[in-house]
Amino acid sequence: MPPTLIPLTRSTLCNPWRLSVAPMMDWTDRHCRYFHRLITRRTRLYTEMVTTGALRHGDQPRHLDYHPEEHPLALQLGGSEPEELAFATKLALRWGYDEVNLNCGCPSERVQRGAFGACLMNEPRLVADCVKAMVDVAEGVPVTVKHRIGIDQDDSYGFVRDFVGTVADAGCTVFIAHARNAWLKGLSPKENREIPPLRYEVVYQLKRDFPDFTIVLNGGVQGNDQVAEHLLHVDGVMLGREAYHNPWLMAEWDARFFDEPAPAADRDAVEAAMVAHMEQLSGRHGTPWSHAARHMLGLRHGQAGSRRWRQVWSDHRLKADHPAAVSRLARAALS
Repeated sequence: MPPTLIPLTRSTLCNPWRLSVAPMMDWTDRHCRYFHRLITRRTRLYTEMVTTGALRHGDQPRHLDYHPEEHPLALQLGGSEPEELAFATKLALRWGYDEVNLNCGCPSERVQRGAFGACLMNEPRLVADCVKAMVDVAEGVPVTVKHRIGIDQDDSYGFVRDFVGTVADAGCTVFIAHARNAWLKGLSPKENREIPPLRYEVVYQLKRDFPDFTIVLNGGVQGNDQVAEHLLHVDGVMLGREAYHNPWLMAEWDARFFDEPAPAADRDAVEAAMVAHMEQLSGRHGTPWSHAARHMLGLRHGQAGSRRWRQVWSDHRLKADHPAAVSRLARAALS
């Protein structure tokens, strides 16, 4: 039977999950998201995973604060206790997030020790209880799940199909599927992003079996032509490290995938806006500008002189200088 293709219509262009940048620990903080928003207005952005314990017992503003420009913005939660996830969801609403996402895909041993992440896929009923608790307090804000397509070396399609079906009964209609299994033992998180084979057809099949749900594909996507190909089969595509290391890839997204103008004319304009952001950080908040600068080191990817440009922005000897002065040095290094 030929694959079902999703037609390009106004409704598909308006789909909130059409393009997104994945939640990435230690990377997608508020400065990274602000930077990405300078390049694309329509792409959905996700926070780093925040555990329910950190929100219950930690510094809530540090974990939840963001710049208003970051919308549409989703908070990703890590946890496995329905009451705690409901508490965190209420906080997300109070802070104005556009979505609350439950992490059922992270394979790290630290996350497993907390009994959440990818190991939750072995307990779909518990995930359903968690989702229901979140949906019950979400007041219409979408509650979504990010997951893998399998656990360890079980490649059966029925496993992920039944997981999605069970969780959907609790009120979740948006599933973000990383198209690799999660091997819970023997592989590092980095190896879990590289060694288990990509099986995009499994995610395509989920869309065919659950046509009324929003199915988003994640994992190993490189380049906008690949994005366009996947969008023929699923509702959305989420990129992670490719978007981080080559962020100018996203400059094409608003026009190509949403039929809207791009927010920035060129890379120079984005760099100038980031310099202004860094100046505000240093002047008003006392935050070292390097906290933001590290996220834009891929901006000049592919340009002549980009290596020298990165070296200037990464030079620890310049951290006491004004960011505008560093930018002038970096721009001169491009020539």
